[in-house]
This record gives sequence, C-alpha cells and structure tokens, in this order.
Amino acid sequence: MKIYTKKGDQGETGLFGGDRVSKDHLRIRTYGTLDELNAALGLATALGGSPAEFVDRIRRIQGELFQLGAELATPRGKTVSVTLVAGGEVALLENEIDAMERGLKPLTHFILPGGSPASSYLHLARTICRRAERELVVLHRAEPLRPVVLEYVNRLSDYLFVASRFANSEAKVADVLWIAPRP
Repeated sequence: MKIYTKKGDQGETGLFGGDRVSKDHLRIRTYGTLDELNAALGLATALGGSPAEFVDRIRRIQGELFQLGAELATPRGKTVSVTLVAGGEVALLENEIDAMERGLKPLTHFILPGGSPASSYLHLARTICRRAERELVVLHRAEPLRPVVLEYVNRLSDYLFVASRFANSEAKVADVLWIAPRP
C-alpha cells in the first residue's frame, strides 16, 4: 500500500465512510490536535528512565487517543470501526491520578513547566491536550459528541499535570515553582 494517494492534493481529506471534507474542517483540526498530543506523549516516553509501568500507562493512553481520533474521523450516523472510549477509561485515569498523587508532596505554589526532560514533555502534552479540549468544545457545539469524549480529554489534561510532577519525583528533580512577584 502506498502512503500517498494524491486525493488530498486539493485540500480535502476523507473521513471513515468515504465523506470528503476540507482539511481545515473543525473535525479534522480536532483529531489532528489529538494526534499532536499523541506525538508529544511519544516523546515523553522515548527519553528512557521512566518506570516500565508508567510507560505502559502512557502507551495505553496513546491507544485511547487513537480510539478518540477514529471516532472523530467517523461522520455522525456512520458506524465507528473501533471500540469507543467509555466511562471506564475516565475512571482509570482518575484512579491513576490518585495513585500518583499519594506519592507527591502537596502543592503549595503554581508549577512552571520544567524539571526533568520527561516532565517537560508531559507539560507540553498537557497544553496540547487543553487545546484539543477547547477544539472539542467548539466541535461539540456544532456536532454534538458523546459526553464521555469531553470528560476523557478533560481528565487527561489533569492526568498529564500530575504525571509531569510524578516524572520529576521519579527523576528526583524538584518541580519548578512559580513564586509570584509582589509589588
């Protein structure tokens, strides 16, 4: 199978089921942002040094992002070809957030992105996740989505914040605290 088809040369792309839309269609932009988030997560795990269990969790999340992308690439009224992300995945994120937080010092300041390389990439992934969430909200207004899609991405951004702190803790690197300047 060739990687190029030349079908997108005029600025359109295909959705699952054959519908063609502009490459700047909100649906395409939204799942493109999820793809960008997935790539940032790949960077965070490519650095090495993270516990295997943590890398496995990120790999699971990367698969779930593909599931969300497939759902967004499927026009309303068509059958999605993969298992849909559901409430169980949201609950799992919450459980993993709680587990990571148990080993972290309580927050006393805002945290600047940084610290260890893995933490920095997870912070980058968090900001991309927040952008994806904003795009999902706009898409949801135009074409209602399943509520769990919004819940999952919202919870994932929280997960990535805690994961960035967890990565610093595992690397024995302090979080970078933001100390507000006083007048």
